[in-house]
Amino acid sequence: MEKLSKLEVKDKESRLSALRADSELFAEPKLISDEVFLQRIFAQDARKGCELLFKRYYNNLCNHAMRFVYSKEAAEDIVNEVFANFWQQQVFEKINNSYRAYLYQAVRYRSYNYIKYELNQTESFEPDYTTTPVLQADDILHYTELCQKLDRVIQELPPQCRRAFQLNRLEGKKYAQVAEELNITVSAVERLISRALSKLRNELKEEWMPGL
Repeated sequence: MEKLSKLEVKDKESRLSALRADSELFAEPKLISDEVFLQRIFAQDARKGCELLFKRYYNNLCNHAMRFVYSKEAAEDIVNEVFANFWQQQVFEKINNSYRAYLYQAVRYRSYNYIKYELNQTESFEPDYTTTPVLQADDILHYTELCQKLDRVIQELPPQCRRAFQLNRLEGKKYAQVAEELNITVSAVERLISRALSKLRNELKEEWMPGL
């Protein structure tokens, strides 16, 4: 049996953490209690409510976004932008059920748009913050399948290409740092990352975005 590298173990742990966070959606009694508490906080002080949401869900939302965008930096940007919009547009005033459910939906919504942009960078990417994202059951299934597809494509990359991609995208290391760790040149790292991204675009564009 192939021995897992530390990076692969860390990747699996991160994804398990995201899956555990998703499973909490079904813990209804706890969620109801949390939502009632949050509603009371928002009624008293909306800023404190937003700060509490950020502290409670930021890491889990980043892990969730990484399942789709496969980039630590991009995932953090997405979650930060979701929270910024949540406060600046006073989205919390429009939520009648679950703050947590909205945040997860908003992150998935924007992650999907990010992937579309990555697959076709000739199009401008201007997220629409004027509407509240609404995800149906088919959308959630689509995202789950997309996550599985991403995993499969990444695991099928040549070992060194996969490791360079994971170091750069998951750990957020610069090309020079990746080059030093893999004992190769920076230009070699650039070629490996480019090869990985090309593989992702070809595989995902064909199956998920045939019209792009």
